Amino acid sequence: MEFDKNILSFLKPKLIEELKNKSLLKEFSKGTEILREAQYVKVIPIVLNGLVKVYSRFDEKELLLYYIEPAQSCVMTFYAALKNTPSKVFATTEEDSKILLVPVDHLPLWLKKYPDFNELFFNQFNLRYSELLDTIGHLLLDKMDKRLYDHIKKKTELTNSNSIKMSHSQIANELGTAREVITRVLKKLETEEKVVQNSGEIKIINAW
Repeated sequence: MEFDKNILSFLKPKLIEELKNKSLLKEFSKGTEILREAQYVKVIPIVLNGLVKVYSRFDEKELLLYYIEPAQSCVMTFYAALKNTPSKVFATTEEDSKILLVPVDHLPLWLKKYPDFNELFFNQFNLRYSELLDTIGHLLLDKMDKRLYDHIKKKTELTNSNSIKMSHSQIANELGTAREVITRVLKKLETEEKVVQNSGEIKIINAW
C-alpha cells in the first residue's frame, strides 16, 4: 500500500524512505480502537488521512484530550514508548483513517539520526500544550453554551462537514459533563437559532 509522500514533506526524504520501508501502513475503519489504556506501546501512529480521537476514561466517563489530524502523531504514545510505560490514554478513529505505524524499536536511532523527526514530536508537544491552555481558559471563562457551540464547530471543521452526528451522551463524555446538561444546552442553542437538530444530526446555522 502506497502513501502520498507530500503529507510528510516536512521530513527529510531519507527519513520518509526509512518510514516507508520499516513501518506498517494500515487502513482503519471509523470507530476502531487502536490503543487501549494500560497497553504497552509497540508502534507510534502518524495519521496520513482521517482523524483519531485521543481520550482518557474516569469512572466510566470519557474525557477528550485531543484529535490527531493528518501529518500529526500522538505525544502521549510517544512518551509511553520512550519510557516503556503503559499507555495512559485510549485512541479511536473518528473517521476511516490511513495510519503509518512506526515501530518503537527504531525510535532511538531515528531521533539521533534525523533532527527533523525530533521536531515532529516537539511540535506536537507545543500544539497540545497550547490546546491545554485554551481548554483551561474555556473552563474558567466560558459558560457551557459557548463551550458546546465551539466544540461542535471544531468537530465540523475537523471532519470537513457542516454538521456532526453524535448522541448527547457522546458529546457529554467528550466535554466531561452529564447528558442532561448537553440536552438542555442544545435546546437553548436551538432557541437562539445557533444550531438545529434533526435525527441525531447537529448543524450550526448561525455564528456565535
